[in-house]
Amino acid sequence: MGEIHVHEFMTADGVVDAPTWTFDYGFDPKMGEAIGAATARSSGILLGRTTYEMFEPAWSTRTAEDDPGAPFFNDTTKYVVSGTLTEPTWRNSEIVGPYDPATIRRLKDEADGDLYVSGSITLVHGLLADGLADELHLFVYPVTRGAGPRLFTEDAAPRKLALARSATYDNGVVYLAYRPEA
Repeated sequence: MGEIHVHEFMTADGVVDAPTWTFDYGFDPKMGEAIGAATARSSGILLGRTTYEMFEPAWSTRTAEDDPGAPFFNDTTKYVVSGTLTEPTWRNSEIVGPYDPATIRRLKDEADGDLYVSGSITLVHGLLADGLADELHLFVYPVTRGAGPRLFTEDAAPRKLALARSATYDNGVVYLAYRPEA
């Protein structure tokens, strides 16, 4: 049985939209180590349709020489949660249908490792609401956006989180790993 680990780049005010705003900060290699630790335990990638459609052209042609994360994204099975996508366009992809908590629980139960989620905020909102996310890996950038989709919606149920790990990076980004408190 695996766990679901959610990875998000977010602003200090909680916005998690397409993170083009991260480019001004560069990518500290230690951030890659933290992401690599999460992906190393993962036997599958769980993605929503929009993120899948953004990742496929960005990752499918990359090699390990281009980016050390490329083999993970290309070789690992990708489970795509979508009610509209019917055919996978990226190798090692499986369309699991529209969001259904029972389907996600089954994927967790059958996984030999963790399931890694990146972006996919609509999917993440469902995972959080249904108590299916086991750990949040948040990379908080020192910028605010004001408007945009947030990790926790206004109608999200209050919950307590336990800090599992944290780190600060030279580019001003703070890494926070949280687990739901029992």
